[in-house]
Amino acid sequence: MRAARAAILLAATALAGCATAPDYQPPASVAPAAYREAGPWTSATPMDGMPRGAWWRAFGDPVLDDLESRIERASPTLAAALARYDQAVALVRRAGTDYYPEVNVGGAASRERLSGRRPLAQGRSATFNDFSLDGTLSYEADLWGRVRNSVRAARADAEGDAADLASVRLSLQASLADAYFRLRGLDAQAALLRQTVAAYERAYDLTLTRHDGGIASGMDVSRARTLLSNARADLSQVANERAAVEHGIAALVGEVASSFSIPAAVQPLAPPDVPAGAPSALLQRRPDIAEAERRMAAANARIGVARSAFFPTVTLGLAGGFEAASGSLLSTPASYWALGPLSAMLNLFDGGRRRAEVQNARALFEEASADYRAAVLAAFREVEDGLASARHLATQAKDQRDAAAAAARTEDLALTRYRDGASDYLEVVIAQTASLDAQRTSLIIQTERMRTAVALIRALGGDYGAGGALSG
Repeated sequence: MRAARAAILLAATALAGCATAPDYQPPASVAPAAYREAGPWTSATPMDGMPRGAWWRAFGDPVLDDLESRIERASPTLAAALARYDQAVALVRRAGTDYYPEVNVGGAASRERLSGRRPLAQGRSATFNDFSLDGTLSYEADLWGRVRNSVRAARADAEGDAADLASVRLSLQASLADAYFRLRGLDAQAALLRQTVAAYERAYDLTLTRHDGGIASGMDVSRARTLLSNARADLSQVANERAAVEHGIAALVGEVASSFSIPAAVQPLAPPDVPAGAPSALLQRRPDIAEAERRMAAANARIGVARSAFFPTVTLGLAGGFEAASGSLLSTPASYWALGPLSAMLNLFDGGRRRAEVQNARALFEEASADYRAAVLAAFREVEDGLASARHLATQAKDQRDAAAAAARTEDLALTRYRDGASDYLEVVIAQTASLDAQRTSLIIQTERMRTAVALIRALGGDYGAGGALSG
Protein backbone atom coordinates (compact mmCIF):
# COMPACT_ATOMS: atom_id res chain seq x y z
CA MET A 1 0.00 0.00 0.00
CA ARG A 2 2.80 2.39 0.91
CA ALA A 3 4.60 1.53 -2.31
CA ALA A 4 1.46 2.32 -4.30
CA ARG A 5 1.08 5.69 -2.59
CA ALA A 6 4.72 6.50 -3.23
CA ALA A 7 4.31 5.62 -6.89
CA ILE A 8 1.25 7.81 -7.19
CA LEU A 9 3.05 10.70 -5.48
CA LEU A 10 6.08 10.28 -7.74
CA ALA A 11 3.89 10.23 -10.84
CA ALA A 12 2.01 13.35 -9.72
CA THR A 13 5.30 15.14 -9.08
CA ALA A 14 6.58 14.21 -12.51
CA LEU A 15 3.37 15.35 -14.18
CA ALA A 16 3.44 18.61 -12.25
CA GLY A 17 7.01 19.23 -13.32
CA CYS A 18 6.25 18.80 -17.00
CA ALA A 19 3.14 20.98 -16.73
CA THR A 20 4.79 24.14 -15.46
CA ALA A 21 5.70 27.07 -17.68
CA PRO A 22 9.11 27.06 -19.38
CA ASP A 23 11.93 28.54 -17.33
CA TYR A 24 12.02 32.26 -18.02
CA GLN A 25 15.09 34.43 -18.07
CA PRO A 26 15.01 38.11 -19.11
CA PRO A 27 16.56 38.39 -22.58
CA ALA A 28 20.24 39.25 -22.62
CA SER A 29 20.51 41.99 -25.25
CA VAL A 30 24.03 42.83 -26.30
CA ALA A 31 24.56 46.59 -26.05
CA PRO A 32 27.50 48.37 -27.71
CA ALA A 33 30.30 49.71 -25.55
CA ALA A 34 29.51 53.28 -26.60
CA TYR A 35 27.13 55.21 -28.83
CA ARG A 36 28.60 55.70 -32.28
CA GLU A 37 27.22 59.23 -32.61
CA ALA A 38 28.32 60.36 -29.14
CA GLY A 39 30.70 63.29 -29.26
CA PRO A 40 33.26 64.40 -26.70
CA TRP A 41 30.68 66.71 -25.13
CA THR A 42 28.51 63.86 -23.81
CA SER A 43 28.88 62.24 -20.41
CA ALA A 44 29.45 58.49 -20.06
CA THR A 45 28.57 58.12 -16.39
CA PRO A 46 25.12 56.46 -16.13
CA MET A 47 23.01 57.09 -13.05
CA ASP A 48 20.22 54.65 -13.77
CA GLY A 49 20.13 53.57 -10.13
CA MET A 50 18.93 57.00 -9.04
CA PRO A 51 15.21 57.84 -9.00
CA ARG A 52 13.87 59.59 -12.09
CA GLY A 53 13.47 63.31 -11.50
CA ALA A 54 12.03 66.38 -13.18
CA TRP A 55 14.38 66.34 -16.17
CA TRP A 56 12.86 69.47 -17.71
CA ARG A 57 14.36 71.60 -14.92
CA ALA A 58 17.67 71.34 -16.78
CA PHE A 59 16.29 73.95 -19.20
CA GLY A 60 15.88 76.48 -16.38
CA ASP A 61 12.47 77.79 -17.46
CA PRO A 62 9.92 78.47 -14.67
CA VAL A 63 7.02 78.61 -17.15
CA LEU A 64 7.90 75.15 -18.46
CA ASP A 65 8.23 73.86 -14.89
CA ASP A 66 4.71 75.06 -14.10
CA LEU A 67 3.24 73.55 -17.27
CA GLU A 68 4.87 70.18 -16.60
CA SER A 69 3.39 70.10 -13.10
CA ARG A 70 -0.09 70.51 -14.58
CA ILE A 71 0.20 67.24 -16.49
CA GLU A 72 0.08 65.24 -13.26
CA ARG A 73 -2.99 67.10 -12.09
CA ALA A 74 -5.17 67.38 -15.15
CA SER A 75 -3.98 65.36 -18.17
CA PRO A 76 -6.79 63.01 -19.30
CA THR A 77 -4.28 60.85 -21.20
CA LEU A 78 -2.26 60.24 -18.05
CA ALA A 79 -5.44 59.61 -16.07
CA ALA A 80 -6.47 56.94 -18.59
CA ALA A 81 -3.06 55.23 -18.32
CA LEU A 82 -3.32 55.29 -14.53
CA ALA A 83 -6.78 53.71 -14.76
CA ARG A 84 -5.37 50.93 -16.95
CA TYR A 85 -2.73 50.25 -14.33
CA ASP A 86 -5.37 50.13 -11.59
CA GLN A 87 -7.31 47.60 -13.67
CA ALA A 88 -4.22 45.43 -14.00
CA VAL A 89 -3.63 45.53 -10.24
CA ALA A 90 -7.22 44.46 -9.66
CA LEU A 91 -6.74 41.55 -12.08
CA VAL A 92 -3.70 40.42 -10.09
CA ARG A 93 -5.81 40.37 -6.94
CA ARG A 94 -8.56 38.45 -8.74
CA ALA A 95 -6.10 35.85 -10.05
CA GLY A 96 -4.64 35.45 -6.55
CA THR A 97 -8.04 34.56 -5.10
CA ASP A 98 -7.73 31.10 -6.72
CA TYR A 99 -5.11 30.28 -4.12
CA TYR A 100 -7.88 30.16 -1.50
CA PRO A 101 -11.03 28.05 -1.13
CA GLU A 102 -14.41 29.44 -2.05
CA VAL A 103 -16.85 29.52 0.86
CA ASN A 104 -20.61 30.06 0.43
CA VAL A 105 -23.36 30.35 3.01
CA GLY A 106 -27.08 30.10 2.28
CA GLY A 107 -30.44 29.54 3.88
CA ALA A 108 -33.92 28.55 2.83
CA ALA A 109 -37.42 28.30 4.29
CA SER A 110 -40.43 26.54 2.75
CA ARG A 111 -43.80 24.95 3.58
CA GLU A 112 -44.67 21.89 1.54
CA ARG A 113 -47.55 19.45 1.08
CA LEU A 114 -46.74 16.02 -0.27
CA SER A 115 -49.30 14.05 -2.31
CA GLY A 116 -51.05 11.13 -0.65
CA ARG A 117 -50.69 9.22 -3.93
CA ARG A 118 -46.95 9.52 -4.14
CA PRO A 119 -44.95 6.27 -4.09
CA LEU A 120 -44.90 4.57 -0.67
CA ALA A 121 -47.28 7.18 0.78
CA GLN A 122 -49.87 4.58 1.80
CA GLY A 123 -52.62 7.03 0.83
CA ARG A 124 -51.65 9.70 3.36
CA SER A 125 -50.68 13.21 2.40
CA ALA A 126 -48.21 15.23 4.50
CA THR A 127 -47.78 18.94 5.16
CA PHE A 128 -44.65 20.26 6.84
CA ASN A 129 -42.22 23.16 7.13
CA ASP A 130 -38.59 22.90 6.01
CA PHE A 131 -35.92 25.28 7.29
CA SER A 132 -32.25 25.02 6.35
CA LEU A 133 -29.02 26.91 6.93
CA ASP A 134 -25.98 25.55 5.11
CA GLY A 135 -22.46 26.33 3.97
CA THR A 136 -20.17 24.90 1.30
CA LEU A 137 -16.42 25.01 0.74
CA SER A 138 -14.77 24.26 -2.59
CA TYR A 139 -11.04 24.27 -3.32
CA GLU A 140 -9.10 23.46 -6.48
CA ALA A 141 -5.73 21.90 -5.70
CA ASP A 142 -3.10 23.66 -7.82
CA LEU A 143 -1.14 20.50 -8.64
CA TRP A 144 -0.15 21.50 -12.16
CA GLY A 145 0.60 25.19 -11.65
CA ARG A 146 -2.44 26.66 -13.41
CA VAL A 147 -3.15 29.13 -10.61
CA ARG A 148 0.51 29.94 -9.99
CA ASN A 149 1.14 30.70 -13.64
CA SER A 150 -2.08 32.70 -13.93
CA VAL A 151 -0.95 34.88 -11.03
CA ARG A 152 2.53 35.24 -12.52
CA ALA A 153 1.05 36.31 -15.85
CA ALA A 154 -1.31 38.81 -14.20
CA ARG A 155 1.49 40.23 -12.07
CA ALA A 156 3.77 40.60 -15.11
CA ASP A 157 0.96 42.33 -17.00
CA ALA A 158 0.47 44.73 -14.08
CA GLU A 159 4.19 45.51 -14.08
CA GLY A 160 3.95 46.04 -17.84
CA ASP A 161 1.08 48.47 -17.32
CA ALA A 162 3.14 50.28 -14.69
CA ALA A 163 5.91 50.65 -17.27
CA ASP A 164 3.30 51.80 -19.81
CA LEU A 165 2.16 54.43 -17.31
CA ALA A 166 5.75 55.66 -16.98
CA SER A 167 6.07 55.66 -20.77
CA VAL A 168 2.87 57.69 -21.21
CA ARG A 169 4.02 60.15 -18.53
CA LEU A 170 7.43 60.58 -20.19
CA SER A 171 5.82 60.94 -23.61
CA LEU A 172 3.45 63.65 -22.36
CA GLN A 173 6.26 65.49 -20.59
CA ALA A 174 8.45 65.39 -23.71
CA SER A 175 5.57 66.39 -26.02
CA LEU A 176 4.81 69.36 -23.78
CA ALA A 177 8.45 70.47 -23.67
CA ASP A 178 8.73 70.08 -27.45
CA ALA A 179 5.60 72.20 -28.03
CA TYR A 180 6.76 74.79 -25.51
CA PHE A 181 10.09 75.34 -27.27
CA ARG A 182 8.33 75.51 -30.61
CA LEU A 183 6.22 78.26 -29.05
CA ARG A 184 9.29 80.13 -27.81
CA GLY A 185 10.92 79.78 -31.21
CA LEU A 186 7.86 81.34 -32.82
CA ASP A 187 7.98 84.13 -30.21
CA ALA A 188 11.57 84.84 -31.26
CA GLN A 189 10.58 84.86 -34.94
CA ALA A 190 7.67 87.19 -34.21
CA ALA A 191 10.00 89.61 -32.39
CA LEU A 192 12.44 89.53 -35.31
CA LEU A 193 9.63 90.12 -37.79
CA ARG A 194 8.27 93.05 -35.77
CA GLN A 195 11.74 94.62 -35.80
CA THR A 196 11.96 93.88 -39.51
CA VAL A 197 8.56 95.46 -40.22
CA ALA A 198 9.66 98.59 -38.34
CA ALA A 199 12.93 98.72 -40.31
CA TYR A 200 11.13 98.14 -43.61
CA GLU A 201 8.66 100.89 -42.77
CA ARG A 202 11.55 103.29 -42.28
CA ALA A 203 13.11 102.14 -45.55
CA TYR A 204 9.78 102.55 -47.32
CA ASP A 205 9.36 106.07 -45.95
CA LEU A 206 12.90 106.90 -47.08
CA THR A 207 12.23 105.57 -50.56
CA LEU A 208 8.93 107.44 -50.77
CA THR A 209 10.66 110.70 -49.74
CA ARG A 210 13.38 110.18 -52.34
CA HIS A 211 10.72 109.43 -54.94
CA ASP A 212 8.84 112.62 -54.10
CA GLY A 213 12.12 114.50 -54.47
CA GLY A 214 12.73 112.99 -57.86
CA ILE A 215 15.72 110.94 -56.72
CA ALA A 216 14.14 107.43 -56.61
CA SER A 217 11.98 105.73 -59.20
CA GLY A 218 8.50 104.36 -58.75
CA MET A 219 9.99 100.87 -59.09
CA ASP A 220 12.05 101.45 -55.93
CA VAL A 221 8.88 102.44 -54.07
CA SER A 222 7.11 99.29 -55.27
CA ARG A 223 10.02 97.09 -54.21
CA ALA A 224 10.09 98.66 -50.73
CA ARG A 225 6.34 98.23 -50.45
CA THR A 226 6.60 94.56 -51.48
CA LEU A 227 9.23 93.83 -48.82
CA LEU A 228 7.14 95.54 -46.14
CA SER A 229 3.95 93.67 -47.07
CA ASN A 230 5.76 90.31 -47.20
CA ALA A 231 7.19 90.89 -43.72
CA ARG A 232 3.74 91.76 -42.36
CA ALA A 233 2.29 88.60 -43.98
CA ASP A 234 5.06 86.49 -42.41
CA LEU A 235 4.26 88.02 -39.02
CA SER A 236 0.60 86.99 -39.40
CA GLN A 237 1.64 83.48 -40.40
CA VAL A 238 3.84 83.14 -37.32
CA ALA A 239 0.96 84.38 -35.13
CA ASN A 240 -1.31 81.72 -36.64
CA GLU A 241 1.26 78.96 -36.01
CA ARG A 242 1.76 80.15 -32.44
CA ALA A 243 -1.97 80.00 -31.74
CA ALA A 244 -2.12 76.39 -32.96
CA VAL A 245 0.86 75.37 -30.80
CA GLU A 246 -0.63 77.14 -27.77
CA HIS A 247 -3.91 75.27 -28.25
CA GLY A 248 -1.99 72.01 -28.43
CA ILE A 249 -0.28 72.77 -25.10
CA ALA A 250 -3.69 73.46 -23.56
CA ALA A 251 -4.87 69.98 -24.54
CA LEU A 252 -1.72 68.39 -23.09
CA VAL A 253 -2.21 70.00 -19.67
CA GLY A 254 -5.97 69.37 -19.61
CA GLU A 255 -7.09 72.96 -20.14
CA VAL A 256 -9.75 74.41 -22.42
CA ALA A 257 -8.04 76.17 -25.32
CA SER A 258 -10.48 79.10 -25.18
CA SER A 259 -9.36 80.11 -21.69
CA PHE A 260 -5.69 79.13 -21.90
CA SER A 261 -2.81 81.40 -22.85
CA ILE A 262 0.94 81.67 -22.45
CA PRO A 263 2.35 85.21 -22.55
CA ALA A 264 4.82 85.78 -25.36
CA ALA A 265 8.46 86.01 -24.32
CA VAL A 266 11.80 86.17 -26.07
CA GLN A 267 14.51 84.22 -24.31
CA PRO A 268 17.79 82.54 -25.22
CA LEU A 269 17.35 79.16 -26.87
CA ALA A 270 20.36 77.33 -25.47
CA PRO A 271 19.99 73.55 -25.00
CA PRO A 272 21.69 71.88 -22.03
CA ASP A 273 24.29 69.16 -22.42
CA VAL A 274 22.48 65.84 -22.24
CA PRO A 275 24.47 62.96 -20.68
CA ALA A 276 23.93 59.93 -22.88
CA GLY A 277 25.37 57.50 -20.35
CA ALA A 278 26.35 53.95 -21.21
CA PRO A 279 24.26 52.07 -23.82
CA SER A 280 23.72 49.18 -21.42
CA ALA A 281 21.85 51.52 -19.06
CA LEU A 282 19.33 52.31 -21.81
CA LEU A 283 17.65 48.92 -21.33
CA GLN A 284 16.87 49.88 -17.73
CA ARG A 285 15.93 53.51 -18.37
CA ARG A 286 13.43 53.08 -21.19
CA PRO A 287 9.95 52.30 -19.82
CA ASP A 288 8.79 50.93 -23.16
CA ILE A 289 11.58 48.34 -23.07
CA ALA A 290 10.62 47.40 -19.53
CA GLU A 291 7.01 47.03 -20.64
CA ALA A 292 7.97 44.80 -23.58
CA GLU A 293 10.03 42.56 -21.29
CA ARG A 294 7.15 42.21 -18.81
CA ARG A 295 4.72 41.33 -21.63
CA MET A 296 7.15 38.59 -22.64
CA ALA A 297 7.26 37.24 -19.07
CA ALA A 298 3.45 37.21 -18.95
CA ALA A 299 3.26 35.32 -22.24
CA ASN A 300 5.75 32.77 -20.93
CA ALA A 301 3.62 32.15 -17.82
CA ARG A 302 0.52 31.67 -19.95
CA ILE A 303 2.24 28.78 -21.71
CA GLY A 304 2.16 27.04 -18.32
CA VAL A 305 -1.54 27.88 -17.92
CA ALA A 306 -2.29 26.33 -21.31
CA ARG A 307 -0.21 23.19 -20.60
CA SER A 308 -1.93 22.60 -17.26
CA ALA A 309 -5.15 21.82 -19.13
CA PHE A 310 -3.65 18.45 -20.16
CA PHE A 311 -3.79 17.23 -16.55
CA PRO A 312 -6.74 16.41 -14.28
CA THR A 313 -8.54 19.08 -12.33
CA VAL A 314 -8.66 18.04 -8.68
CA THR A 315 -11.33 19.68 -6.52
CA LEU A 316 -11.94 19.26 -2.78
CA GLY A 317 -15.41 19.89 -1.30
CA LEU A 318 -16.95 20.30 2.13
CA ALA A 319 -20.59 20.98 3.03
CA GLY A 320 -22.52 21.26 6.26
CA GLY A 321 -25.37 23.03 8.00
CA PHE A 322 -28.69 22.63 9.76
CA GLU A 323 -32.09 21.45 8.53
CA ALA A 324 -35.30 21.02 10.48
CA ALA A 325 -39.04 20.93 9.97
CA SER A 326 -39.79 21.98 13.55
CA GLY A 327 -38.01 22.68 16.77
CA SER A 328 -34.67 24.41 17.16
CA LEU A 329 -32.84 24.81 13.86
CA LEU A 330 -29.42 25.48 15.37
CA SER A 331 -29.16 22.27 17.39
CA THR A 332 -27.09 19.14 17.16
CA PRO A 333 -29.93 16.85 15.98
CA ALA A 334 -30.63 19.26 13.12
CA SER A 335 -27.03 19.39 11.93
CA TYR A 336 -25.53 17.59 8.98
CA TRP A 337 -22.21 17.61 7.15
CA ALA A 338 -20.52 15.99 4.18
CA LEU A 339 -16.81 15.71 3.41
CA GLY A 340 -16.31 15.65 -0.29
CA PRO A 341 -16.71 15.10 -3.00
CA LEU A 342 -13.04 14.75 -3.83
CA SER A 343 -13.32 14.92 -7.58
CA ALA A 344 -10.82 14.64 -10.40
CA MET A 345 -11.67 15.24 -14.04
CA LEU A 346 -9.42 14.59 -17.02
CA ASN A 347 -10.47 15.48 -20.53
CA LEU A 348 -9.59 12.57 -22.81
CA PHE A 349 -10.62 14.03 -26.16
CA ASP A 350 -11.31 17.62 -27.22
CA GLY A 351 -10.51 17.56 -30.93
CA GLY A 352 -7.11 19.22 -30.41
CA ARG A 353 -8.41 22.28 -28.58
CA ARG A 354 -5.87 22.13 -25.74
CA ARG A 355 -2.99 21.52 -28.11
CA ALA A 356 -4.09 24.53 -30.13
CA GLU A 357 -4.21 26.62 -26.93
CA VAL A 358 -0.60 25.67 -26.14
CA GLN A 359 0.48 26.48 -29.70
CA ASN A 360 -1.30 29.82 -29.46
CA ALA A 361 0.40 30.59 -26.13
CA ARG A 362 3.82 29.77 -27.61
CA ALA A 363 3.11 31.95 -30.65
CA LEU A 364 2.10 34.82 -28.37
CA PHE A 365 5.38 34.41 -26.52
CA GLU A 366 7.31 34.53 -29.80
CA GLU A 367 5.39 37.67 -30.74
CA ALA A 368 6.22 39.29 -27.39
CA SER A 369 9.89 38.34 -27.85
CA ALA A 370 9.93 39.96 -31.28
CA ASP A 371 8.23 43.07 -29.87
CA TYR A 372 10.91 43.28 -27.17
CA ARG A 373 13.70 43.09 -29.72
CA ALA A 374 11.97 45.73 -31.86
CA ALA A 375 11.68 48.02 -28.82
CA VAL A 376 15.40 47.64 -28.08
CA LEU A 377 16.40 48.32 -31.68
CA ALA A 378 14.09 51.35 -31.86
CA ALA A 379 15.55 52.70 -28.62
CA PHE A 380 19.14 52.56 -29.84
CA ARG A 381 18.14 54.08 -33.17
CA GLU A 382 16.37 57.00 -31.47
CA VAL A 383 19.35 57.69 -29.22
CA GLU A 384 21.80 57.58 -32.13
CA ASP A 385 19.50 59.87 -34.13
CA GLY A 386 19.33 62.31 -31.21
CA LEU A 387 23.07 62.35 -30.65
CA ALA A 388 23.77 62.86 -34.35
CA SER A 389 21.20 65.65 -34.62
CA ALA A 390 22.53 67.41 -31.53
CA ARG A 391 26.08 67.38 -32.83
CA HIS A 392 25.30 68.42 -36.40
CA LEU A 393 22.81 71.10 -35.36
CA ALA A 394 25.39 72.63 -33.02
CA THR A 395 27.79 73.03 -35.96
CA GLN A 396 25.02 74.27 -38.23
CA ALA A 397 23.91 76.85 -35.65
CA LYS A 398 27.40 78.32 -35.41
CA ASP A 399 27.74 78.58 -39.18
CA GLN A 400 24.26 80.07 -39.51
CA ARG A 401 25.01 82.74 -36.89
CA ASP A 402 28.06 83.72 -38.92
CA ALA A 403 25.94 83.85 -42.05
CA ALA A 404 23.30 86.02 -40.33
CA ALA A 405 25.96 88.43 -39.06
CA ALA A 406 27.48 88.72 -42.54
CA ALA A 407 24.04 89.26 -44.10
CA ALA A 408 23.27 92.01 -41.57
CA ARG A 409 26.51 93.82 -42.47
CA THR A 410 25.65 93.50 -46.16
CA GLU A 411 22.22 95.01 -45.50
CA ASP A 412 23.74 97.99 -43.68
CA LEU A 413 26.22 98.57 -46.51
CA ALA A 414 23.49 98.32 -49.14
CA LEU A 415 21.34 100.93 -47.34
CA THR A 416 24.32 103.25 -46.99
CA ARG A 417 25.14 102.92 -50.68
CA TYR A 418 21.51 103.60 -51.55
CA ARG A 419 21.37 106.74 -49.41
CA ASP A 420 24.58 107.94 -51.05
CA GLY A 421 23.15 107.29 -54.50
CA ALA A 422 25.77 104.66 -55.30
CA SER A 423 23.22 101.92 -56.09
CA ASP A 424 19.55 101.40 -56.80
CA TYR A 425 17.00 99.89 -54.42
CA LEU A 426 17.26 96.41 -55.97
CA GLU A 427 20.58 95.93 -54.18
CA VAL A 428 18.89 96.90 -50.90
CA VAL A 429 16.01 94.48 -51.53
CA ILE A 430 18.38 91.59 -52.15
CA ALA A 431 20.41 92.37 -49.04
CA GLN A 432 17.36 92.82 -46.79
CA THR A 433 15.77 89.59 -48.03
CA ALA A 434 18.97 87.64 -47.46
CA SER A 435 19.44 89.12 -43.99
CA LEU A 436 15.91 88.30 -42.86
CA ASP A 437 16.14 84.75 -44.23
CA ALA A 438 19.48 84.18 -42.51
CA GLN A 439 18.24 85.44 -39.14
CA ARG A 440 15.01 83.43 -39.29
CA THR A 441 16.93 80.31 -40.28
CA SER A 442 19.24 80.86 -37.31
CA LEU A 443 16.24 81.03 -34.96
CA ILE A 444 14.70 77.92 -36.54
CA ILE A 445 17.95 75.98 -36.02
CA GLN A 446 18.13 77.06 -32.39
CA THR A 447 14.56 75.93 -31.91
CA GLU A 448 15.42 72.58 -33.47
CA ARG A 449 18.36 72.24 -31.08
CA MET A 450 16.00 72.66 -28.12
CA ARG A 451 13.56 70.15 -29.56
CA THR A 452 16.40 67.72 -30.28
CA ALA A 453 17.55 67.95 -26.66
CA VAL A 454 14.03 67.07 -25.52
CA ALA A 455 13.81 64.18 -28.00
CA LEU A 456 17.19 62.85 -26.83
CA ILE A 457 16.15 62.94 -23.18
CA ARG A 458 12.99 61.11 -24.12
CA ALA A 459 14.98 58.53 -26.11
CA LEU A 460 17.22 57.97 -23.09
CA GLY A 461 14.20 57.25 -20.91
CA GLY A 462 14.17 60.46 -18.89
CA ASP A 463 16.57 61.82 -16.32
CA TYR A 464 17.96 59.67 -13.56
CA GLY A 465 20.21 62.38 -12.14
CA ALA A 466 20.16 63.31 -8.49
CA GLY A 467 17.89 66.22 -7.72
CA GLY A 468 15.99 65.84 -10.95
CA ALA A 469 18.43 67.89 -13.05
CA LEU A 470 20.63 66.62 -15.82
CA SER A 471 24.30 66.81 -15.04
CA GLY A 472 26.89 67.27 -17.70
